[in-house]
Amino acid sequence: MNKKKIILGLLFICPIIIYLFFATGVYNFSALPVVSHDVKEVSAFKNLKGDKVQLKDKLTVLGFLGSDLTDRKINVYNLHEKIYKGIHSSDEDFQMLMLLPNGAEAQVDEIIVELSRYAEINKWEFAFGTTEAINEVYNSLNTDMHLDANLGTDFTFIIDKEQKVRATDDSKLNNCFGYDATSVSVLHKIMDNDVTILLFEYNAALKSNYTINRRDSFLKINQKDEE
Repeated sequence: MNKKKIILGLLFICPIIIYLFFATGVYNFSALPVVSHDVKEVSAFKNLKGDKVQLKDKLTVLGFLGSDLTDRKINVYNLHEKIYKGIHSSDEDFQMLMLLPNGAEAQVDEIIVELSRYAEINKWEFAFGTTEAINEVYNSLNTDMHLDANLGTDFTFIIDKEQKVRATDDSKLNNCFGYDATSVSVLHKIMDNDVTILLFEYNAALKSNYTINRRDSFLKINQKDEE
């Protein structure tokens, strides 16, 4: 009888403990490392609507598709399936930003039609700029890799809201801190996890600031009452 009570007690108490553990936010996690600072703002680029795009205050998956999308359409579809679908609704500031040279607009129209069949694509941004503008943004990443002759690369990058490059410290990335969009395994097993960690960082910080603000408000109210 006592054993039965103990088991029932554990079944009742354990969920409460787990809830309190996560609700209070008192747990540790490894932040996603910063591998480069001061990524150049993309204000020189415009999307298909003619609007400017930006990195500041956005959590961005940044890609460079180049002027010929014949072989890179699959990269976009891989990113859509393995990264975008599971994350796009998690943070209103999240975006998938692909930079291309001026003149590639018609090729992107075809991709958008295909993407829109599977999910909302309001957080996909395709932006266009000059050769100089593309090189300036790419060089500011400080990666050892180079763009190809079409101003494209198969690697994508995670840029945080402060315009810093973030990446896992993982030998599978060959220390290039870019994620190979041709590899479903890299996107699914590494990049998806890294973007999730970064989202968690911002959500945890937001929750912490909310708690501090509530505490400060409470203290101010008490001080006024005492006066």
